[in-house]
Amino acid sequence: MAVRTKTEIVLEQRFDPRACRHSLNGRDVVLHCHHFVSLYTQLADDCALLDAKRLLAEVAEDAFGAALADYYAQHGINSIADRFDIATQYYAACGLGRMHVRCAGPDSGSVELERSHVDEGWIAKWGQRPEPVNFITQGFIGGMFAAVMGRPPRSFRVSETASIVSGAERSLFEIVAQ
Repeated sequence: MAVRTKTEIVLEQRFDPRACRHSLNGRDVVLHCHHFVSLYTQLADDCALLDAKRLLAEVAEDAFGAALADYYAQHGINSIADRFDIATQYYAACGLGRMHVRCAGPDSGSVELERSHVDEGWIAKWGQRPEPVNFITQGFIGGMFAAVMGRPPRSFRVSETASIVSGAERSLFEIVAQ
């Protein structure tokens, strides 16, 4: 299935039934139900041996940032607006939710989550809690901003300032260059 944006950019999703593999823009992607995502998010949250929350965010940042940067390069996507448009569609196509990006310039911005697969899964399993749990989206946003701005991973600090899992109607992330 191809998804067309207002700028006529295409994201290609495929499923190979023989290999049981999903791909997005030619890259294999793993789609998990919100229960499984909630379980490994809980595992990261519980891990006292190392900072597994940061590790989960960094893995997401590396994986999604590389996929987006490769897509932009392969298709000659140079417009910042088009890059953010593609990234928000990629996020939705992976089943993670719906996000809206506000870019305040090359060094900062914000992201609002209208829907969040991670938060909704957590609430379904364990209910609300005061601390955010969306480490995957935190990493996605860091990778997205780095890819959009043509910077390396860890170029942006991403902070979740409001969270659906904590009772907010929408989650809000603030992004600043490091």
